[in-house]
Amino acid sequence: MLEAIARDAARRPSLEIVVLVAAGRRVELPPQARVVRVTPEEDIACLVHEARLADWTLVVAPETDWILRDRVRAVRAAGGRVLAPSDRTIEVSSDKQATIDRLAAHGIPVPAGRSIAVGETIPDGFSLPAVCKARFGCGGDGLRVVRSRHESIPPATVASRLELLVAGRPAGVSCLCGPRSTVVLPVMRQRFSGGDAPRYLGSEPLADPQAASRAAALAVRSASAIDADAGWLGVDMILGDHPDGRDDRVLEVNPRPTTSIVGLSGLFASSLVAAMIEAAGGETVSLVPEPNATASAGRFSVADT
Repeated sequence: MLEAIARDAARRPSLEIVVLVAAGRRVELPPQARVVRVTPEEDIACLVHEARLADWTLVVAPETDWILRDRVRAVRAAGGRVLAPSDRTIEVSSDKQATIDRLAAHGIPVPAGRSIAVGETIPDGFSLPAVCKARFGCGGDGLRVVRSRHESIPPATVASRLELLVAGRPAGVSCLCGPRSTVVLPVMRQRFSGGDAPRYLGSEPLADPQAASRAAALAVRSASAIDADAGWLGVDMILGDHPDGRDDRVLEVNPRPTTSIVGLSGLFASSLVAAMIEAAGGETVSLVPEPNATASAGRFSVADT
């Protein structure tokens, strides 16, 4: 994903790109990118130093343990401008239960569920099948499908969210958020492995225009509900079979670029990073579709990233 973002930014020649890379990590970056090697002990200090010199800073980090929030907050405290929503919005969207509560309060359809504390087991009266996942994780942390009460279900080892398993097509919608508008990128159909501990395998453009339209509308409503006014926002959802969308459900919101940028960048000849800057700055967003895109454009697997 790091390499894809750097290549995407390089499509706009006017952008001077600085990439922070872990010491010892091999990456293939465009020649115009300046690389700054960073050790774990100095990553925030180095980020803050470079952010002071930059017009914009894009922080790509997991929400787990407030890693994303703390780095965005540090950049802002140093006077840097970040391609990200407010600290409060990041806090809400980093907490899966708080996200669901906020979305539901704004009338957005979500799966029925509840939080599970450390040491707590699945309540006897909870309907199955259900999905259990880490409340403060990302990337499917702790994701497990519980299908029967006859399974051996140990108490939760981390704070979790338990929710009904919703049938339908998993989809992800990425948005470029700004104070004037929310730009919705092509809707991606997500692929997962089977079994009771499914893994995310990648995405491809959703071919169903009616379902894509419903997904885009849900994503815009979700962005408004959590007050996302800058940066990249990923909205994960399940699209049901009914054309009227009665079974569609929003699952969670990611307040930062996700791996979907790998596939989405292949659908455009222009830079998504540059478009993100335009949106965050309240400017008119200019996106140029890739005229020579093939039928497989946009499809990607996580093994490729």
